[in-house]
Amino acid sequence: MNDTSSRSNQDQAKQTRESDRRKFLAGMGGLAASASMSPAAGLGQEMRGGEVLVLKAQGSFAVGGTVIRGTNGDTFHGDHAYVQYQIPQNPRDLPLVMWHGGGQFSKTWESTPDGRDGYQNIFLQRGFSTYIIDEPRRGRAGRTTIGTTIPNAVPGESVTFNIFRLGVWDPPNPPSFWPDTQFPASQAALDQYWRQQTPATGPGSFGVGSAGYETKVSAVSALFDKTGAGVLLTHSASGGPGWLTAIRNNKVKGVIAYEPTEFVFPEGEVPTLLPAPSLGLTLAPLVVSPVDFTKLTRIPIQIVYGDHIPTSPPSERGYDLWYATAHNVQLFVNAVNSHGGRATILNLPDVGLRGNTHFAFSDLNNIQVADLLSEYLEQNDLDRS
Repeated sequence: MNDTSSRSNQDQAKQTRESDRRKFLAGMGGLAASASMSPAAGLGQEMRGGEVLVLKAQGSFAVGGTVIRGTNGDTFHGDHAYVQYQIPQNPRDLPLVMWHGGGQFSKTWESTPDGRDGYQNIFLQRGFSTYIIDEPRRGRAGRTTIGTTIPNAVPGESVTFNIFRLGVWDPPNPPSFWPDTQFPASQAALDQYWRQQTPATGPGSFGVGSAGYETKVSAVSALFDKTGAGVLLTHSASGGPGWLTAIRNNKVKGVIAYEPTEFVFPEGEVPTLLPAPSLGLTLAPLVVSPVDFTKLTRIPIQIVYGDHIPTSPPSERGYDLWYATAHNVQLFVNAVNSHGGRATILNLPDVGLRGNTHFAFSDLNNIQVADLLSEYLEQNDLDRS
């Protein structure tokens, strides 16, 4: 084969690869299909709308966990967290540690269901090192020392649709999105959304001192011991163990909690919290010593909620979780601030962002949501270089 034919075949192969890449991106929602890849970009450099993202380092590791030793000296390692990290060329002092919610894994923080950048890349581009977690017994950290039964499939995504506040789905009626929803309401994006859920491979019981919580808190605290000081981002079900991690490890320099549903109170000052009866949830408080509770008053705390949160008891199954949470979170903030803390609630509709779901950081307006986080980090000296 002569040089001209060889170059022609290489060019054709390159065009085919580019065509396949564009088809893939279009299938993910089409919003990223205009991005181009440069052969000169190399490892750790990706072209996004003309901007080159250069990484100083990237990788992954396991952290925390337990070891079971047999009488013959053999071992079994499990109950650790899996952590994927990316460090930009000139990182800011404090990395962002991102912890997923219930039924999820680190995919939460990667690309969105329709293929746009998630918080991992958005904040890399803003100069932050990012560490995204698969908590123990989820996703890539599925090796557990205590087993559980994963049941056969039973259709129930309609309840999740409501809990995540995409709209209202009451089978046999089809799903109905809120007219102003910030979820990318295509069938392809919804399919990706469902497929980013993952089962627990071991018990994940709730409450201070429980086996499930201790495993999570121990692993994430070990991550901060390894990485040093940083800012913790939690989502939903990681909110509860997130407060406990901040209490345990003073390397947590701030907490931004997206839609937590569990809250910590000091012994002797525990209020009555509202339940979510449609889901069978009591939403019991996490009770700690007054000394431990005081540790939450030493760091800035921002709690962020999206839209379509009821202000009166709702009829749709799952929405009472948010009616109750709106009441309970105010009690938590009052408790922290009455002890000299700096806790605030950011309701996105109050600042003009309407239609956000339970996943504001991956909604269509997630850049605007990220801008609000950047403002908060700057105001609290958490974005210093």
